[in-house]
Amino acid sequence: MTTASSSSIHPMLNIAIKAARAAGSIINRAALDVESVRVSKKMENDFVTEVDQASENTIIETLLNAYPDHGILAEESGRTHGNPDAEHVWIIDPLDGTTIFIHGFPFYCVSIALQSRGRLEQAVVYDPTRNDLFTSTRGRGAFLNDRRLRVSKRIRLKECLISTGFPFRDGDDFNAYLSMMSQVMTRTAGLRRPGAAALDLAYVAAGFSDGFFETGLQPWDMAAGALLVTEAGGLVGNFTGEADFLQQRECLAANPKIYGQLVTLLQPYSKFAGAVDKATAAKAIEDVSKMIESGQ
Repeated sequence: MTTASSSSIHPMLNIAIKAARAAGSIINRAALDVESVRVSKKMENDFVTEVDQASENTIIETLLNAYPDHGILAEESGRTHGNPDAEHVWIIDPLDGTTIFIHGFPFYCVSIALQSRGRLEQAVVYDPTRNDLFTSTRGRGAFLNDRRLRVSKRIRLKECLISTGFPFRDGDDFNAYLSMMSQVMTRTAGLRRPGAAALDLAYVAAGFSDGFFETGLQPWDMAAGALLVTEAGGLVGNFTGEADFLQQRECLAANPKIYGQLVTLLQPYSKFAGAVDKATAAKAIEDVSKMIESGQ
């Protein structure tokens, strides 16, 4: 088994791990009495807690103490910390899954990624409830604790478990999402909505699920998990299969064989697929159906 020894960990990744574990300790302490946590609304069905803010402050302090010239893009504070002109930018979600955290549902995480000159280089997704640490450095693979990760090997969509997220904001196209879900649900072994996109992506990297898709996401939801997936041998992009997805608010990830099949299903629903008319979309779905029925 391939392992990531402490001596082989990139120094910047080591700092990110330190920051994620410190934030995880704050989250775990708060989880012992989650009903006393102060909660406020950013918008309808979109919550922020004092735990999000304390976690984010700890992460930023840890990162900037080590790298004071780096930039910060964080969910709660945006770009107000760090160097706004830096080539190295830390992308932070201090508590991905806030809504389920405040209900005591144990599926949430800390997500930290480093983007250098526009390219993702380091990633940490930390699940404090299970003490699961997902890490990756570009070119060095992805790991869960000390175990090397690979995406699943399934090639038939009908055998796959796919994860997603549900729309919850005013203005979200609920009918389109229901249609997407119908397309995927009827062609797979199961569709699940765990509730934290960063951890969903980490699970694709680990092979626990075969694919993931969601719209309405921000860079801090996707950055760390995306690097984990690609370093584990998977593909990540938007619904049309294009790799430049981080600012596009839609994300699709899967092992390479399943990725192409999901693109065929989901590209008609992409905001970048204006040239795909209904007849083309229907033909694509029909082709996928025939492929599934023939066992390809």
